[in-house]
Amino acid sequence: MSEAATGRGAGVLADRVVLVTGANGGLGEAAARACAQAGATVVLLGRRVPRLNKLYDILATLGPEPAAYPLDMEGAGPEDYAQLATSLESQLGRLDGILHAALAFKGLTPLANTDPLEFAREIHVNLTAPMLLTQACLPLLRRAPDAAVVFVLDDLERIGRAYWGGYAVAKHGLLGLMRVLHDETEQGGVRVSALEPGPMRSGFRAKAFMESALRDIPAPTAYAAACVELLSPAGASHRGAVHRVRADA
Repeated sequence: MSEAATGRGAGVLADRVVLVTGANGGLGEAAARACAQAGATVVLLGRRVPRLNKLYDILATLGPEPAAYPLDMEGAGPEDYAQLATSLESQLGRLDGILHAALAFKGLTPLANTDPLEFAREIHVNLTAPMLLTQACLPLLRRAPDAAVVFVLDDLERIGRAYWGGYAVAKHGLLGLMRVLHDETEQGGVRVSALEPGPMRSGFRAKAFMESALRDIPAPTAYAAACVELLSPAGASHRGAVHRVRADA
């Protein structure tokens, strides 16, 4: 089977506009690069403007001219996401996909010692914010002949244990959000799915594991092709499902 047939080849996202949250680094950045190489106009959403601008310049050499939208999801509310959707419509005219790669994780902490505000922050950034953003963009997504919403999960069996706190609770909730939204959009043109990548070297993982545990696991780029696949027409085979991907270092 060709790369294009599997949704990983060059051009499989041609003429599509794809919004990637958490584009400042890790999986978000790797996926943004892969989407640009696959032909998408990538909208980079993140809170670190210098890093967004740097990635913007890189993507401009890989594919169609991207767009950068600085936004701190911790402090953003419904009106901010409504403005984002309005900007996408006025500047780009369409939206064909969202990859929810942004995350918030402070570190491993017993619930008894967890700062309530930090717990609320992890719930908001990892669960409430993706819902609000998707809700605001649904009218625009529904105008596309084939649109995809992809939520990035974690291994729920691994993180649904001691010390993972609000991050674990939110990721379990995100799976529920994916299933509810899929059920509500099953008959339309908006495809909803989730990606569960395997371990990867990232700033997030460095907060939970010792440096020695990071040496033999792959970089986020190992999972970028799976992001492209789910956002492309080939992602239809994973509609309403969790696409679990494991990669070698």
